[in-house]
Amino acid sequence: MFRGSAPARIDNKGRLKVPTTFRRVLEERYGRELFITSIVGESVHLYPLEVWEELENRLAGLPSTDRTKMRFLERVAYFGQQAQLDSQGRVVVSPLLRESADMTGEVVVAGRLDHLEVWNHDRLLARFREQPFTDADFEYLSERGI
Repeated sequence: MFRGSAPARIDNKGRLKVPTTFRRVLEERYGRELFITSIVGESVHLYPLEVWEELENRLAGLPSTDRTKMRFLERVAYFGQQAQLDSQGRVVVSPLLRESADMTGEVVVAGRLDHLEVWNHDRLLARFREQPFTDADFEYLSERGI
């Protein structure tokens, strides 16, 4: 599982150096192959290719006419690219996704259990202010035994 968060940087060539704690889990459990994408373009999602393929298999079980599936696939295809970590643990984020998610300089890499999510630090803090975790959120999780 990918847990916690760590600061990182996107260099001037668009390379993200995956923080050591995440890199170790990624390489030991999944290897170096990734699928990099976004759904709404605010952040970058780094999926181990094996995890992404499992998600694709679940999506394939939905009817091809399912509009939600179609919208999801349109977006992840638009932003998506298959990539591989280099020997230094870096991966290139496409210019399209870097621009959309404002991926320059300091970023935050956060564990999302089965994948990583990368945010522009300032954008993430603004999101916390705009979308606070509420009592209703706590209640929702509590009702599900979490």
